[in-house]
Amino acid sequence: MESEGFLPTPSSLRKLMLCYAHNGFVAQARAIWDEILYSSFMPNIQIISELFNAYGKIGQFDEVSRILHQLNSRNSYLLPEAYAVAISCFGKGGQLEMMENTVKEMVSKGISVDSVTGNAFIIYYSIFGSLEEVNAAYGRLKRSRILIEKEAIMAVSYAFIKENKFYRLGEFLRDVGLARKNVGNLLWNLLLLSYAANFKMKSLQREFLRMLDAGFRPDLTTFNIRALAFSRMALFWDLHVCLEHMKHENVVPDIVTYGCVVDAYLDRRLGRNLDFALKKMNVDDSPILLTDPFVFEFLGKGEFHLSSEALLESQRRKRWTYKELIAIYLKKQYRTNQIFWNY
Repeated sequence: MESEGFLPTPSSLRKLMLCYAHNGFVAQARAIWDEILYSSFMPNIQIISELFNAYGKIGQFDEVSRILHQLNSRNSYLLPEAYAVAISCFGKGGQLEMMENTVKEMVSKGISVDSVTGNAFIIYYSIFGSLEEVNAAYGRLKRSRILIEKEAIMAVSYAFIKENKFYRLGEFLRDVGLARKNVGNLLWNLLLLSYAANFKMKSLQREFLRMLDAGFRPDLTTFNIRALAFSRMALFWDLHVCLEHMKHENVVPDIVTYGCVVDAYLDRRLGRNLDFALKKMNVDDSPILLTDPFVFEFLGKGEFHLSSEALLESQRRKRWTYKELIAIYLKKQYRTNQIFWNY
């Protein structure tokens, strides 16, 4: 363009640079960046963010560091935001050492770590780091007086779940503060899950009562955590009390709740009693799934839930009811048993 007498506009230069970066032409993207940086075309944080993301996707993290150093040498007003974007880029790519060094460099220059960056720091350590590193990151966040937010709480919890460290998960949740209201029932539900996953039923019941005493109202996820545990332990009385409590709290059951009842009775070959168990539930309702997905990370999905999910996925246009799903599942189980006994 320049050889033909046309001067590229700032917009065209930026688009060309990003195009090169996205397609792995690092040298060309670097040349355009240098031209932009040392000209009158001052880049904004959006361009820097897009460039960092492009480099991150192709693993060119050294280029991100290089740009940070350039901005630093020019004392750019964009440096605080650029540091935050770089930390996110390194974290998403699992480059924990580069992320760590960038945070230290950022703090050494008097730039404070905000809540978003601090919580992102913990999230990336939870995904890519060891539990010791996760604990260290959480400790630093506490010392900085930054409040750990919902997404970071979930990330740390998943890190403990992956290692089956349920006791340490409980310690973490209590340290965060079970009395916190701004994350709803999340902390209590995770604590209940840590007991349900190990089928510590007395502890599950005790903490549920403490939750009520603390002024928290159980939601659908809370009830389904308990229902899943009762179902798998064949605690029929506790399961029915749980359903009655749901009704009293005007909490509408979902497919997980129905699955708890169906699986509990069929697993103990009590299918003839299923109508009695379901009579207080509205089986003519359309199926819904509103239970928080993290429950399935702990407890998995029940047989009825999995079977119905596959059926609903394959026939989306039909308006199903729980009654129809249960009838089809019972026929399926009957045929399976017939084949087993004939064999």
